[in-house]
Amino acid sequence: MGAFSPLRWLVRMRRHPSALLLSVQLLGVLLYPVMEQAAAGRALFGAFGIVVLLLAVWVVKRSPALNWVAWCLALPAVLLSIAAAVLDRPMLTAMSQALESLLYFYAAGSLTAYMLADHEVTHDELYAAGATFTLLAWAFAFAFSVCQILNPGSFVAATASQQRTWMELLYLSFSLLSGVGLSDVVPVLPQARALAMLAQFAGVMYIALVVSRLIGLTTLHRGAGR
Repeated sequence: MGAFSPLRWLVRMRRHPSALLLSVQLLGVLLYPVMEQAAAGRALFGAFGIVVLLLAVWVVKRSPALNWVAWCLALPAVLLSIAAAVLDRPMLTAMSQALESLLYFYAAGSLTAYMLADHEVTHDELYAAGATFTLLAWAFAFAFSVCQILNPGSFVAATASQQRTWMELLYLSFSLLSGVGLSDVVPVLPQARALAMLAQFAGVMYIALVVSRLIGLTTLHRGAGR
């Protein structure tokens, strides 16, 4: 029973906050389709988004980045999100999601700095590598969402609706960052295509700079230990 004690799990979460953030975001990938179809989906989506935002702030605190910057982005984002849900104002939603996008980019940058700060690869840095990728995916998905609110018809897909769902935009973000090119969502307006190109560039640079470095350091450490 001691291995599954709540205290031990709390200690593990404090040691590996990136692992918790990564787990919650991957869980979100599975839950978002259910949220979109549920009657109270918007409220569930907002509540889940607040949880992810708070975890992102917590992860930033672990890194060398300034924690107050994350709070300055997170708090207005939460307040604007609540106001948008109550007042049903698309522009408030756009403002909230713009701040969330900035927060996720900031958190991804802070985790990248954390991973590049030394020449050792810890378990938490490996979790941080996964969490950074999901943070980038969320950041670009929010940026895509803001783009289509400001410029309706920015993205087209097989469905007739002019506005793409959150799950479609997140799927596009993962496809662009990973470079697999499997998305059926296509950016058609100039602003949308510019964001898509930035996502492709970010994905390539992340693999080239961060992932390759972690693999190289791990291989070097194992070779030195023999």
